[in-house]
Amino acid sequence: MPETILIEDAAPGVAVVSFNRPDVANALSTQMGMELLEAWTELRGRSDVRCVILTGKGRHFQAGADLKERNGMTDEAWSEQHKVFEAMVRAQLALPVPVIAAVNGAAMGGGCEMTLACDFAYAADTARFGLPEVGLGIMPGLGGTQLLTRSAGERRALEILVTGRPLTAQEALEANIVNRVVPAGQLMDAVLETAQRIAANAPLSVKALKHVVHEGGHLDMAAAMELELSHYNRLFKTADRREGIASFNEKRSPGFRGE
Repeated sequence: MPETILIEDAAPGVAVVSFNRPDVANALSTQMGMELLEAWTELRGRSDVRCVILTGKGRHFQAGADLKERNGMTDEAWSEQHKVFEAMVRAQLALPVPVIAAVNGAAMGGGCEMTLACDFAYAADTARFGLPEVGLGIMPGLGGTQLLTRSAGERRALEILVTGRPLTAQEALEANIVNRVVPAGQLMDAVLETAQRIAANAPLSVKALKHVVHEGGHLDMAAAMELELSHYNRLFKTADRREGIASFNEKRSPGFRGE
């Protein structure tokens, strides 16, 4: 059983992955990196999971790398640890279903990068964000520079990165790091409502939409439209499409099976 994270089923089709080191602000340790890598791999193989929520136990979301663990690390040990973290983030990005960040507190460094690696995010109004690596003699190395640039734009991203200053939840909303800010006590209810809505939709359609939006953004318009059309042409031949039309005409809720 994992010791630094928790994996729970919150509702049909909805899994919750929680950072679980609240006594150290959920700091990212080597062990947590390995457990997250295993969790993302496991969830990718679960056909019953249609949406994933990422959050933190306690007052913090995830306050970045465990600097006490890193204190005195050799360059070789640092490099080996970072390879674990790199694989962890790639496994998160490779999940075919939507991943929603529920940012309940501080999301700093790697915690901010993992928020950006989610498909979208909701934040408590008390949450804080930041990429302070420049003040430690390094820079973000888990996709933070590229993911932030894609969400906030070059000029705003560079300001955030080279100053290293923390952002309020409202500033994170304005920088497109999060999609919505809600009162802290309502965060999980809001995220779970959205996750359940996603889980109730046709799973093949949801996976196709995630793929087309992410991949199409790197293509020219003609190629992106061809990508969209290839998935559309595949989806209208599925049993779920027939179920969707039938349920609409029969005035009932659809029973999508991912077929």
